[in-house]
Amino acid sequence: MRVLLAYSGGLDTSFLVAWLTRERAASVTTLSVDCGGWSAGERSEIEARALALGAVEHRLLDARGELFERVLRWLVASNAKRGGVYPLSVGAERGLQAEVLARVAREGAFDAVAHGCTAAGNDQVRFEAALATIAPELEVLAPVRDLAPSREEQEAWLSERDLPVPPGGGLYSVNAGLWGLTIGGGALHQSGASLPDDAWVWTQGGGGERSLTLGFDAGVPVSVDGQVQDPVSLVETLNLELGALGIGRGYHLGDTVLGIKGRIAFEAPAASLLLAAHAELEKLVLTEDQRFWKDHLGEVYGRRLHQGLFHDPLQRDLEAFFGSSQERVTGTVRVECRAGQASVVGVDSPFSLMSASDARYGERAAAGSDPRAALGLARTLAEPGRLYRMAGAAAAASTGVTS
Repeated sequence: MRVLLAYSGGLDTSFLVAWLTRERAASVTTLSVDCGGWSAGERSEIEARALALGAVEHRLLDARGELFERVLRWLVASNAKRGGVYPLSVGAERGLQAEVLARVAREGAFDAVAHGCTAAGNDQVRFEAALATIAPELEVLAPVRDLAPSREEQEAWLSERDLPVPPGGGLYSVNAGLWGLTIGGGALHQSGASLPDDAWVWTQGGGGERSLTLGFDAGVPVSVDGQVQDPVSLVETLNLELGALGIGRGYHLGDTVLGIKGRIAFEAPAASLLLAAHAELEKLVLTEDQRFWKDHLGEVYGRRLHQGLFHDPLQRDLEAFFGSSQERVTGTVRVECRAGQASVVGVDSPFSLMSASDARYGERAAAGSDPRAALGLARTLAEPGRLYRMAGAAAAASTGVTS
């Protein structure tokens, strides 16, 4: 049997290479879909490890540009954050990675595809939902989910056979991508415990100060301090430079697709800053109702992406709405970074609704406006509440009942 394995280089997928080869006599080709987070050295190490574990071939496909264009640009446009704090980071990659896996499997006429998702996480649902939608004819193998070996058991199985164990395997599970890095396991299995300092990755030992200016064009980040960059390079640069300042740390306790509670720590320097800057720029150029409905639909979009519905047609409908809303989200955002925190201190745009008015909040109404118009507006807005209060008073007078 020829099997194409979605390979991250971590413990679960490394165990699978060896297990499928030795226990199922499978011919395993590993496929790493690069969605960011790996250095050139790490890419080489991942390939060497896959071959040492028994893979007949290792393939690497760079999907960072496709990830930004098909997923991340809409997470920026929608200001999507799970639970109001977590920018979806690596979970946003899974639908695309499953699609690429199916694409390569079809082209190579593989007998089956495999993934290393566990039975207690969200990723199994994301992979299975994507594969069921776009490639229902493919056989999908998931031994880590079905057999449920513990991380300790996997390490022991590999060690007993003198096979390489990935560095970092064991207490914490770390996943890195273009939109951020997540850390799970260990102390995070408890709701009240914090992550030890040495368990952080990108922000460990971070500190210092910096001011920078971000440029957006139609909602897409395009420059840092006036230097135009493609989105992938821009995000990777911000992850590196802001991570060194300690920017982007956080914890997220939320609802998994399986209905249980889950908790992770995350490091998302670029995502955290870009989302904050983008949201502030939108306040300058969009109307209140545009932002109200966009924020509401952004919550829907992020929730469905989290659930593995990347390929559902409603996602394309929502993206069309977000695209329309971003036509005027162009301008610059000034940010100050200090003590591990980033603050937006100024925004400018040629489409500024603030500059379009000669009114001055708290001081002067717009020229030509009726000074008494606000009185009529206030009374109109208050009318439902006034009637509600009068009705209650009338009912109390006639029946003695108040509510």
